[in-house]
Amino acid sequence: MPSKKGYGFRAKSASTGLTAAATRYMNIERLAKITRSEAFLFCSRIEDTMSEKKLVVAVVGATGAVGREMLKTLESRNFPATEVVPFASARSAGTKVPYGDSELVVRELKEDVFEGIDIAIFSAGGSTSEKYAPHAAAAGCIVVDNSSAWRMDERCPLVVPEVNPDALEGHNGIIANPNCSTIQMVVALKPLHDAAGIRRVVVSTYQAVSGSGQKGISELETQVRQMFNLKEPEVNVYPHRIAFNCIPHIDVFLENDYTKEEMKMVHETVKIMRDPNVKVTATCVRVPVFYGHSESVNIETERKLSAKEARAILAQAPGVQVYDNPSEKMHPLAIDAAGEDQTYVGRIREDETIPNGLNLWIVADNIRKGAALNAVQIAEELLRRDLLGVKDRTVFIKK
Repeated sequence: MPSKKGYGFRAKSASTGLTAAATRYMNIERLAKITRSEAFLFCSRIEDTMSEKKLVVAVVGATGAVGREMLKTLESRNFPATEVVPFASARSAGTKVPYGDSELVVRELKEDVFEGIDIAIFSAGGSTSEKYAPHAAAAGCIVVDNSSAWRMDERCPLVVPEVNPDALEGHNGIIANPNCSTIQMVVALKPLHDAAGIRRVVVSTYQAVSGSGQKGISELETQVRQMFNLKEPEVNVYPHRIAFNCIPHIDVFLENDYTKEEMKMVHETVKIMRDPNVKVTATCVRVPVFYGHSESVNIETERKLSAKEARAILAQAPGVQVYDNPSEKMHPLAIDAAGEDQTYVGRIREDETIPNGLNLWIVADNIRKGAALNAVQIAEELLRRDLLGVKDRTVFIKK
């Protein structure tokens, strides 16, 4: 399998020598844009809470590509769990998954396994989430779900922590993680919307095969090998050959001739930004890249923003890294975003065809910020806001 290497935009030290608590406060400080002393106080609160009560976190779908990344992210961000429990289907039960320097034994997912678990991060597909998430919430376990099953359910907040963390307040036990393409787009657009009011968004996505899971990665790798060996490539996962090709078809087509993936971006953007006046149209394309989604985004705003103003706003936005210097050929690339946590924005320029328009190029790792990282950040925000527990455990239980 190809390696998921992030080449990065900034050099990283080989060893920080920081304690787990110190690393944790730096993560929180960076995410929440709070002062260092406030971050220390928050982490102290977490440590005090953990000394009184165990914090048990489950990862459902732990053997999949995103599930493994969730385990990796929990460990690398020093999430203060006293116990991490991996769940998967019966056929995977008993296998082991890596967690830091050790391994965890995978348990079988059943309806009655959630007692005593505080947070369960789901990445096992919509049908699994629909079946098991209500049982988790009924047991007092908060679900952070990565599938599309609960995103548009009015009982469930749809959250990107850099954009709408306050939506977590009053949750009913199931919290939805948005679509990968939506996440990186709204991280970049929300600060511009706050500054100038976005009227319309036109987005074209260039989505990596890892968005389809391990089967998508394997299909691209296999087809490339077959073609280099002058063999006819086998097509199993996508409707057409993905190697050396672009396919403007992600998920199923709907009656309006948009795909389900495209309409996810439309509806989720409005829900997250809480503004029905923001109009979105999308074209989603699968491309032969292993990791990292890229997006060409055109926006029209109420008030004119110059490219310089937009760069300044985005440079201060949480979770955003501006990487934009055309004269030096500096712009975000999927190969550089792979393995990184930030959402990278470049090619920022004014649309000369309308009075108040901007063009942006937005790139992020779809498995990290587009899935695992965002889910873990939601869990971190739940701790920061002291929102553990489910007040009404009957909300999702059918009568």
